[in-house]
Amino acid sequence: MAYFLEHNPEADTELEYGNPFELLVAVILSAQCTDKRVNIIMPPLMARFPDPVSMAAAETADIYELIKSCSYPNNKAKHLSGMSKMLAGEFGGTVPSDPAQLQRLPGVGRKTANVIAAVIYSKPVMAVDTHVFRVANRIGLTDAKTPLSSELQLTKHIPEELINRAHHWLILHGRYVCRAQKPACASCGLSALCRFYRELQAR
Repeated sequence: MAYFLEHNPEADTELEYGNPFELLVAVILSAQCTDKRVNIIMPPLMARFPDPVSMAAAETADIYELIKSCSYPNNKAKHLSGMSKMLAGEFGGTVPSDPAQLQRLPGVGRKTANVIAAVIYSKPVMAVDTHVFRVANRIGLTDAKTPLSSELQLTKHIPEELINRAHHWLILHGRYVCRAQKPACASCGLSALCRFYRELQAR
């Protein structure tokens, strides 16, 4: 944590958004899709459907047309439609802050709910995606077989005030340094602390 605090103290999501609804849409779109692609899709989508009420009134096919360049656009169009309808109907158009309430929304699983709760509402929750899961296990922060186990271990041991940023630290480290294929161990500032690197050196 000290290394990340020194080298990337203001880490944040690479998704571009202007309000909680936009981030929720972006995170739903980001499943199995790059943030770069989502950031291209979002402006025309939000220009057409800027809030839950307008998206709830849209035909799923119209949402699909605007997001078809992302992965699984059929499912995501249905999720966005259902999520918007529930937001508009049950939550007065306001994105809830409670992860359990967020998970009631179509297309919103535990990871997405934790992203919204952490980024928008500064809750001390850890969203575990593929990067977080891989990096935490490799470094030795966790010894986890599932994302939930990883989440519980990380939130137990990381100071509460750092959990929000730690999520972004681990994601960014996984994207740009500790990549799934060909991790850049030689240029990684955490090599001396890393379980994966020690095992690599011992071979």
